[in-house]
Amino acid sequence: MFLASGHEVVPLEEDHEAQMEKEFASLPGGMIRLTPGNWFFPGAFFNYADKLYNFQWRMGDVVVMTWPKCGTTWMQEIIWTMRNNPDLNNPLADMSITSRVPFIDMDMFMLAETLQNPNPDNPLLSDFLKVCPGANPADGVQLQLATVMPDPRTIKTHIPLSLLHPTILDNSKVVFVARNPRDVIVSLHHHYRIVKSLNFTGSMDNFVNYFVNDKLLYGPYWLHVQEAWAKRHHPNFHFIFYEDLKADIMTELNKLNKFLGLNLTKKQLCNVADYTSFNRMAARDKLLGPKTEDNPMFFKEIVRQDGGFFRKGTVCSWKEKLSPEMVNKIDQWTTKNLREIPFRYSL
Repeated sequence: MFLASGHEVVPLEEDHEAQMEKEFASLPGGMIRLTPGNWFFPGAFFNYADKLYNFQWRMGDVVVMTWPKCGTTWMQEIIWTMRNNPDLNNPLADMSITSRVPFIDMDMFMLAETLQNPNPDNPLLSDFLKVCPGANPADGVQLQLATVMPDPRTIKTHIPLSLLHPTILDNSKVVFVARNPRDVIVSLHHHYRIVKSLNFTGSMDNFVNYFVNDKLLYGPYWLHVQEAWAKRHHPNFHFIFYEDLKADIMTELNKLNKFLGLNLTKKQLCNVADYTSFNRMAARDKLLGPKTEDNPMFFKEIVRQDGGFFRKGTVCSWKEKLSPEMVNKIDQWTTKNLREIPFRYSL
């Protein structure tokens, strides 16, 4: 089976599938690989792949693109606030982040029974049922929300550039965030543990092995980054490091201000920096509507013990979680891949 992007859908390797079934929740439609690239996705991605590839990007769209847990939610809130709420007086800011910035590939993670029997109490469906009355959730909740959203649209995706239409940069601007893979692994491991639809129950060492062997969703990690790095000089593409945002957010906000053509004042940029700080965002906990601890999508007990969706938001938290052996394995994998990507990744 071939997709509109030209990729072929191939079954997952039997040994990989068997191992995944032991340590992860079952994903909608199982799991698939896409070649070229050896991309790893839920089987349900096949239902939305061509719609995502042919998505109609508009003049003025801003797309936040990352590998998962690289600062996506932070950048979503930064971009939306810069464009829509620099004076901190927009009442729409009280809505969940996902309602304001659609996550267009989220639909492939939603269970068929949820889509076939939509419940208005479901935080993922409540806004959809209001905004798209009569629409079929099975055609893509987030996709349809993004389609009807008024300008200016800010949209989130973890999908790599090669699976989206090459004209995306003709009209839209893309902001890509990269992060030290050691911290990505630690943050992603926590995410896979608290989200019920992922439910990783294995060890941290096993999780590191999945990551460096490109056996986690949206992988391969370095190919994802490599495709973005290749576009870094395009006038509609902005490549940013999570670590630089943490070190000097005002400098990075000024770069974004110029890239987006917003002409925000220093006071407005200070508003954005404060409003999107980790402590302020964690206090609001507005990702999907209900706070993480009250959201049925998350395991409450793990959230109470180890933190929720907004866990730490720091640099170098890997030092608390990774053994020297794990760090060595990650660093060997990083060094090997950085031979093909000509930038110095700060470790």
